[in-house]
Amino acid sequence: MTMEYVKFEDFKKLQLKIAKVLKVEDHPNADKLYVLTVTTGTGEAEKTIVAGIKMHYKPEELIGKQVVIIDNLEPAVIRGVASNGMLLATKDGTSLAVLTPDREITTGSPVS
Repeated sequence: MTMEYVKFEDFKKLQLKIAKVLKVEDHPNADKLYVLTVTTGTGEAEKTIVAGIKMHYKPEELIGKQVVIIDNLEPAVIRGVASNGMLLATKDGTSLAVLTPDREITTGSPVS
C-alpha cells in the first residue's frame, strides 16, 4: 500500500472531539448499522451518527461510553438516515474497536 500524505493544514480542518453516546438504535434499512445519538457537551445540540459497528457491539456496551468523533464532517444520508459526524474505530481482521479516551475526560474536549 502506497502512503498518501495529507497536508497539515488539511488535517487541522478536522474537528476531532470526545462525544458521549446517549442512545443506540438499529438502523431501519441496514443490518450492520447503528444510529447513534451523541452529545459533545453542555449547550451543544445532540448529533446523529450512523456507524457500521453493529456486528461488534451491543447497544448496552456503547450507551454512556465516551468515543472519538469527527464533529465537522459534511452531513451524509446513509441508507435514508442523516449522519452528522463520524465515529472513529479501528479494525484488525475481523475485530473492531471504537476509539475511546483511556480515562474519563470532559465531553466535547478537542482531540489533538
